[in-house]
Amino acid sequence: MDLYTLAADAPELDEPVLVYHFDGFVDAGGAGRLAVGHLLAELEHRTVATFDVDRLLDYRSRRPIMTFDTDRWVACESPELAVYATRDVTGRPFLVMSGPEPDREWERFTAAVGELAAQLGVSRLVTAHGIPMAVPHTRPLGVTAHASRPELIAPQTSAFGRVQVPGSVAALLEFRLGAQGRDALGFAVHVPHYLSQAEYPQAAVTALEAITRSTGLVFPMEPLREMAERTNAEIEEQIRASSELSAAIVGLEQQYDAFAGGADKENLLADSTPMPTGEELAAQFERFLAEREDRD
Repeated sequence: MDLYTLAADAPELDEPVLVYHFDGFVDAGGAGRLAVGHLLAELEHRTVATFDVDRLLDYRSRRPIMTFDTDRWVACESPELAVYATRDVTGRPFLVMSGPEPDREWERFTAAVGELAAQLGVSRLVTAHGIPMAVPHTRPLGVTAHASRPELIAPQTSAFGRVQVPGSVAALLEFRLGAQGRDALGFAVHVPHYLSQAEYPQAAVTALEAITRSTGLVFPMEPLREMAERTNAEIEEQIRASSELSAAIVGLEQQYDAFAGGADKENLLADSTPMPTGEELAAQFERFLAEREDRD
């Protein structure tokens, strides 16, 4: 298919897992982006296939960054959507697909990925991203799993029933390739709504741990966990310095604990306690940070 180019020296792999994430869809806390970025930063990899971004992307909606120096253009950050071959810490080979979410030709793109997966002998495709939820950062992050076959994921109690949501290429891949008999699954990490617009490394840690449980791949987690610990410490510092924030987090903790402890609860919001919205909590964090910058 002319949507991608396979490298002449593409390796022969034994039923590798394909981990993928596309930038551009909902990804609260940068869960998927940070997770895949961490893998590519920590593991040696090589490109095995590249997609034709000129056909797939709308440059006017996502303009590439160019650098102008004095009297001439000196650089252009051209977008790339590619598949990379790498190995986990045990030496097991797997693939990573990363880049911007296509704007055009979704059906042709999913067909191309299916064809490429067949060429590379992919055993299953797995993705992860973050979704904003009314949960506190002081509790373990939840995960909603989904798959082309129920046997691919563990039994779970979902906070969702039957809902209609805007589509994504990641979801369409799972849907279309699953209909063709390919194993595909994904994980939506529940990110505190007041942190959804910030980078939240703990969400990436949770995403990679979920992928490990489902695939057996073992990733180098220590640098990411250290980043998560630093971020969590900064959040705690902000909360301790603001009675308003502290009270809001306590309220979220009470609602979360009530939901976790009561099987008859139907959502993550208590019935009788008014709570600030994610935007209000985020605004409180922003005001706190602005005040600290002014003092510095």
